[in-house]
Amino acid sequence: MKRSRFVSLFCCLWFAIHLGCNSAPEDSNMLQGNWVPLAAEMAGQKLPEESLKGFQLTLQSDEYLVQSPEGPDRGKIKLDEAQTPKAMDILGTEGPNAGKTILAIYELSGDTLKICYALQGGTRPSEFKTEGGQSLFLVTYQRAKN
Repeated sequence: MKRSRFVSLFCCLWFAIHLGCNSAPEDSNMLQGNWVPLAAEMAGQKLPEESLKGFQLTLQSDEYLVQSPEGPDRGKIKLDEAQTPKAMDILGTEGPNAGKTILAIYELSGDTLKICYALQGGTRPSEFKTEGGQSLFLVTYQRAKN
């Protein structure tokens, strides 16, 4: 009788954990696709909307591609969903950021993605805001409609 209860309890727990883990897709899957910038700010100053035209961020697997009027920027990304806020390491492999590692934080909410980048390296941002004198770049993206 005891063994039967233990097996039943174990099965219930296993299914609950298994279903719970599979019910929320990982961010790496949810981030896949094309993103266009809606708003951006640097060092506490909002950038004009016109300056965002012609940019698109594509995330595929563990790689990124930024298409811009100045040309492409490619590289690898590594996510850490366990950190708060969630962390992203960006390693440029081609283009203006080749050889650079950029530490960032991100927040995904439906079809909106916020990323705050520490452009000059150093310390990862701790919140989604920029202030004068900082080399932080905050961008709010929206999933591109195909």
